[in-house]
Amino acid sequence: MHKHGSATSLLTLAVALTAAPVAAQETGDEPQPVPTDVAAPEAYDNTALIYTTEDFARYAPTNALDMLNRVPGFQIRDSDGQRGLGQASGNVLFNGARASSKSDDVYAQLSRIPASNVTRIEIVDGSTLDIPGLAGQVANVVFESGGMKGQFSWRPQFRPHFTDPLYTKGEISVSGRNGELAYEFGFDNGNSGRGGAGGITLIRDAAGEVIEERDEVIVSYYDSPRLSANLTWDPAGDTIAHFNGSYQRVFDRFHQDGVYTGGDQADRDRTLRDRGDGWSYEIGGDVEFGAGPGRLKLIGLRRYGDEPYETTLINDYRDDTPDSGSRYTQDATTAETIARGEYSFKLLGGDAQLAGEAAFNTLDNTAGLFELDSATGEFLEVSFPGGSGGVSEDRYEVLASYGRPITGKLSLQLIAGVENSTITTSGATMQSRAFTRPKGSLTLSWNPYPDLSISTKVSRRVGQLSFYDFLARANLNDGTDNARNNDLRPRQDWSFEAEINKSLGPWGSTKVQFVARDFEDYVDIVPVSGGEAVGNIDNAWARAIDWNSTITFDPIGLKGVRGDFRLLLQESSVLDPFTGKRREFSGFTNAVVEVGLRHDIPGSDWAYGLSANYSDNQPSFRSDQSSWNSEGPVFADVFVEHKDVFGLRVRATIANILDARQLRERTVFTGLRNESPILFTEDRDRLIGPIFAFSVNGSF
Repeated sequence: MHKHGSATSLLTLAVALTAAPVAAQETGDEPQPVPTDVAAPEAYDNTALIYTTEDFARYAPTNALDMLNRVPGFQIRDSDGQRGLGQASGNVLFNGARASSKSDDVYAQLSRIPASNVTRIEIVDGSTLDIPGLAGQVANVVFESGGMKGQFSWRPQFRPHFTDPLYTKGEISVSGRNGELAYEFGFDNGNSGRGGAGGITLIRDAAGEVIEERDEVIVSYYDSPRLSANLTWDPAGDTIAHFNGSYQRVFDRFHQDGVYTGGDQADRDRTLRDRGDGWSYEIGGDVEFGAGPGRLKLIGLRRYGDEPYETTLINDYRDDTPDSGSRYTQDATTAETIARGEYSFKLLGGDAQLAGEAAFNTLDNTAGLFELDSATGEFLEVSFPGGSGGVSEDRYEVLASYGRPITGKLSLQLIAGVENSTITTSGATMQSRAFTRPKGSLTLSWNPYPDLSISTKVSRRVGQLSFYDFLARANLNDGTDNARNNDLRPRQDWSFEAEINKSLGPWGSTKVQFVARDFEDYVDIVPVSGGEAVGNIDNAWARAIDWNSTITFDPIGLKGVRGDFRLLLQESSVLDPFTGKRREFSGFTNAVVEVGLRHDIPGSDWAYGLSANYSDNQPSFRSDQSSWNSEGPVFADVFVEHKDVFGLRVRATIANILDARQLRERTVFTGLRNESPILFTEDRDRLIGPIFAFSVNGSF
């Protein structure tokens, strides 16, 4: 949060943005989405905002994701990477329930629901539901499964500089029902990408004189095709069961080729090759049924992944100097098994739940470091014992929750519990540690008017860990290493969140969030025996204000014009473990500004628009260096869309129209950062260029 940020300044900016001139358009009859005048389901005490399929007709949506993206002021939030399955942490429900899958993100799940199957979308305050953990604005997508339906999306991209065309981005899915069994099958490669940039990097000495010039081109290739299946068995009676399964492959490549001139070495051609191919699967499901005075839900999940990785760096000198190089490899497997039970029942006019969860996570990794033998051209292994080994965690938690309305407009939700975990590391050194930690939350929600909701939440949280951070790792490109650290602990924090949602009726919607977090065992790079590693800092804090608004201009005669605006201001503080001085979090984002305008031309199938975003980021820090990385300063794009090209919705986009660049400023010191002389600085400026993208969406 910026030190001078305030709600007043946010409102001032909102007025300024919405007052931006927009060319007047022909009057049409199709309104922007506004809550339909339909009675809210009884469970919501008439506080829900209800959107029906007719509210989204002007956008010709293909699936539920297209529809939810058009709800004014609503931003989809996936689960927050919590430990295990835990309490609900996203803000999207499916027929009143949250998904029990972890690898299948909410965007993929929404994209598999045909728009024609959606009955309505309900926007409601999460704390008023009987699902512990929810707070603030939540969307419940209500849909039905009928006969078999299919849909697809293809989104190729092309760039004029450095990068190969991307033809493989897209999804296809089918869904339907056969008696008591509803099904969804999908194949998607929506996370695929091709990247590239090129340009000059200048290396300067402490006096600012250029001592080396690097002319480099980077190219990246990423594909992660996945097959998925989701089944729902809903027989007569009060039993319902879900099953989900997925299998995914990952093909990841990164190439960097450069010509280095000057410096203390001979001119050379430098190549870097990263390769990370792997596969994973997940199977899981849940069954829920009546038991005594309440309902019992049993959930199980199993994930397994094979994650090999290799990076190779070679210097090919242009004189008689022998070639030099290094190689780092790892062969890793990860696994997670979770069993969870939830018993929900009515108590004292409210909803209560008792939940227990057992989770078992493992990482087995074999790492190797090699140096090029110039005489033989072979890579010979050198000692790197800290990179190999295993990490496991056995974790158990119990939680009790209770929620009820206090008055007709005020509701409360309380969650209290404890987790016990044992973390064991093996390899070069072995260690086992056990922890017991409290966790829980208190949420208050106030709905003084149908178009205004205010919620506050205070929670005690335990963060997730990457098991790779326990082990030593080598970064050949920058020449940095992380040592092994068996003493790494999960981050904990006290979190305060407040959210104000205001519907503006035909004008749209606005939302302001306030977040404050005080951390214990904050995770960062810290000094350890043998160097530096991912470790813990005793305490740290962060604050944020996040304002989002959707403004529709129909009321002033600009039919079909909609603006989406976001302003995020943040600040943070941590005691640097190397210098002992206060600084912001490493790589922290201090500000984000996003603006989007869209015009659906009344009486036609055409739409067009533009969007832009800007972010301000902090450097990343190590003991002897700081590095600031950015792509910008502003990314902007324009698009044009036709909603019925032989029954297909087709869009053409030109991205990066303001020539955002890939930038880096790195300072390396001879010793301790900021307290030792500068060894050299690195100043990078690479061209990205425009990106031409197309999308074709249809159903069958």
